[in-house]
Amino acid sequence: MALINTYDGRLLLSETTVGAGAQVLLLAFLGTAIGLGPAGWLTGLAFGLATWAVLNRALLRTRTRTFGPANRVTLGRAILVGAVTALVADSFQSSPPVSLFVGLTAVALILDGVDGKVARRTGTSTALGARFDMEVDAFLILVLSVYVSMSMGPWVLLIGLMRYVFVAAAKVMPWLNGSLPHSMARKTVAAVQGVFLLVAASGLLPYTAGFGLVALALGSLLWSFGRDIAWLFRTREQRRSEWAATVTVEETVTAAVAALETADPREAELVRS
Repeated sequence: MALINTYDGRLLLSETTVGAGAQVLLLAFLGTAIGLGPAGWLTGLAFGLATWAVLNRALLRTRTRTFGPANRVTLGRAILVGAVTALVADSFQSSPPVSLFVGLTAVALILDGVDGKVARRTGTSTALGARFDMEVDAFLILVLSVYVSMSMGPWVLLIGLMRYVFVAAAKVMPWLNGSLPHSMARKTVAAVQGVFLLVAASGLLPYTAGFGLVALALGSLLWSFGRDIAWLFRTREQRRSEWAATVTVEETVTAAVAALETADPREAELVRS
């Protein structure tokens, strides 16, 4: 918590607070333009508050020194996702203007390809930034699946819920937390989910074509998750053995240094060097 008392800590909090303020302003614009109802207002404000709180906690916990341009892009996407979430919540009472819904969602999806490029070009790629980007993506897909499910059925919710089910399963089966090899197919499948759901939500296609497109999205996602889970299962013993070997080596070195310290401090210093 010492970071809060430094200039950098205050600067980080000010940036996220500006983002929360921008979220409120965007909701106010929607309220003026389309008459956003109580459900939309409450949901949008809850999303903005949750994003502000979780992001601040993560920034302070990781002692991030600067927010960075890539995180600003992702924060902008999160603000758009908050607006889309408010529109979807409001749609249970009245349908939002399709053009506004599609426009906000399309910009959020387009910006998904921007923050990563900005991070690489500016040399500001971080684990926190990647996680922030991933969570914003996942929540947008969940919100879109909720919206499309109202016209096509609850099976569409599987698209949005699949990642969260996977994360929950990893709490019970830790081998699911293993690192996966790079896969362009996995990235492509993840990228098309939002596009397919948005096309289906826009009503540009006949119902049958939209239904087939969403079914294709779900099928490709099941294949992608299934392939990754199978790979993690097959390699779990190998990864467990590698982890155990690493721990054994570290314990051996630690024990050797401790033994030398009790015998001759000069020899221990030689081992450390």
